[in-house]
Amino acid sequence: MATTSSTSSWREGMSSDNIKGLILALSSSFFIGASFIVKKKGLKKAGASGVRAGSGGYSYLYEPLWWVGMVTMIVGEIANFAAYAFAPAILVTPLGALSIIISAALAHIILRERLHIFGILGCVLCVVGSTTIVLHAPQEREIESVTEVWDLAMEPEHNISSATFLFYAALVITATFVLIFHFIPLYGQTHIMVYIGVCSLVGSLTVMSVKALGIAIKLTLSGMNQLIFPQTWAFTLVVTVCVLTQMNYLNKALDTFNTAVVSPIYYVMFTTFTIVASVIMFKDWDRQSPTQVITEICGFVTILSGTFLLHKTKDMADGLLQSSLSIRLPKHSEEDGFDGGEGIPLRRQESLRST
Repeated sequence: MATTSSTSSWREGMSSDNIKGLILALSSSFFIGASFIVKKKGLKKAGASGVRAGSGGYSYLYEPLWWVGMVTMIVGEIANFAAYAFAPAILVTPLGALSIIISAALAHIILRERLHIFGILGCVLCVVGSTTIVLHAPQEREIESVTEVWDLAMEPEHNISSATFLFYAALVITATFVLIFHFIPLYGQTHIMVYIGVCSLVGSLTVMSVKALGIAIKLTLSGMNQLIFPQTWAFTLVVTVCVLTQMNYLNKALDTFNTAVVSPIYYVMFTTFTIVASVIMFKDWDRQSPTQVITEICGFVTILSGTFLLHKTKDMADGLLQSSLSIRLPKHSEEDGFDGGEGIPLRRQESLRST
């Protein structure tokens, strides 16, 4: 009886849209994970015949292999963008950790970078956690117009969830301004959580706007033109402002602290805030039983454990035995424009850094 119920819930959750979103998210992880390796090989090849990127050179711009890596990354980001139009954020966002596995595996095979046994365990944990989330992900909410998404976020008098989301958005904006104008001048160069806090808070609003914009594009391509609605352009403006803000402060974090520390902390905070925002705005968990919700949380914690373990063992393999969670650890020197001792960056972080 329990097995039949579980199978039925899984079939209901894996709608055709969820499957499309899953395929797009997996494709995105593959392309972005592979792009790290291709770009690194391009940087090394360019550095062998010119001034290295880590020394201020730009010879990699003339290296075709580096551009192949950039194009591959862009394709992956487009697939990631499209995935949000089909599947809930609680399914798409955590799968970003799979790009780490792709990068680690390809680095081990192609670049001969040794993968520690505990790094392999970290990869396994990421796969197990991702599988758990996929099997218990909520069904994507049926939305017929971008105005419906706008109502979910901006019409508190008609919708309790939108009132809650507006309260969340107000908290995020307030906290972001406090961090930018008060804490960053005082602690930006010494406390990693300040920069990452801004990126993660703003990132949760970015994903909600990206999802809305993705839905608008999907509906437009299906014959229901959403470009005539001002809400579509409002979401586009929010995406632009939020992405530029993330780029600015994420680059500051990467320039100040060790990427092996920035990557896992940013992934945890960004994914957590994104899931919270999605649960509030789209009521993802309202359509699920408590057992399914707890299972998804366990899957997410498993991915986090695998991510931290993979980055920690990467740090160990490079001989950096100091604590990778120290909030005062400075970024170490870069080699060939790609930190020699840093962990494999996560999808959003690497893409913003390369922009």
